[in-house]
Amino acid sequence: MIVRRAELGDAAAIAAITNAIIRDTLVTFTTDERTVQSIAADIETRGPGFLVAESDGQVQGFATYGPFRTGPGYAHCREHTIQLASEARGQGTGRALMAALEGAARADGVHVLVAGISSANPDAIAFHAALGFVQVGHMPEVGFKWGKRLDLVLMQKILSSE
Repeated sequence: MIVRRAELGDAAAIAAITNAIIRDTLVTFTTDERTVQSIAADIETRGPGFLVAESDGQVQGFATYGPFRTGPGYAHCREHTIQLASEARGQGTGRALMAALEGAARADGVHVLVAGISSANPDAIAFHAALGFVQVGHMPEVGFKWGKRLDLVLMQKILSSE
């Protein structure tokens, strides 16, 4: 497995991974599937802040970061997303992606990475805790999907001491 910067040609594979998660899980609160074009635009915009894990020529997952909130006071804080194909889970792919993403974020001057995690995804909460993220918030019933009210767990990791 290799972790590398995402390329425009990866957009369809990324869409397949994320749209399966959107359709089939409560991991994300959205029900709007992503288009290949919107993912390609994110790849172009986010540059080194959009990574994929590839094994045997197949994209197995991705990690990216984007703005946490608008305004200059949040310039050094980013919210990240990490998603894996089902067959890539439990193989070290997520850890490899996050290590590379944290490196890219540090190089980009990011001070804090934030994770917004569905409470219906306890594995993601445990995963982030194992990587040094700490829970800083719990927002009851802010999400709604499939007729269920869902909590949002906020976790963060400070990347630099500056």
